[in-house]
Amino acid sequence: MSEKKNAAAQGKKAGKDIIQGRFFSLDFFKRNAVYIIALVVMTLAYIANKFVCQSSMQEVMNLKVELANAQTDLVNASADYNSMILESEMTKLMREKHLGLEAPNDPPTELKSK
Repeated sequence: MSEKKNAAAQGKKAGKDIIQGRFFSLDFFKRNAVYIIALVVMTLAYIANKFVCQSSMQEVMNLKVELANAQTDLVNASADYNSMILESEMTKLMREKHLGLEAPNDPPTELKSK
């Protein structure tokens, strides 16, 4: 019975200390300084880690967009090159530039050595 009274008295005292502001006294901070410092350091590490992660994710998204643009440029350049190497396109360029060249009418022949 006396244990219940002590527990009830302790509970009332803790509630009274919290209301009066004595719960977080200087003595509390002296006793728990290591834990408080560790908690602050872990919180700061969490915030820094979150910032680094968000920065990295933003950089990855920017690089994905840049890669998509580069792939589009590659496809366009490949299409332009393929259209330029067509025989009809080469013939047209030779005529426009007045190079004095003509496209051969005969297919190329393979030389064989004895």
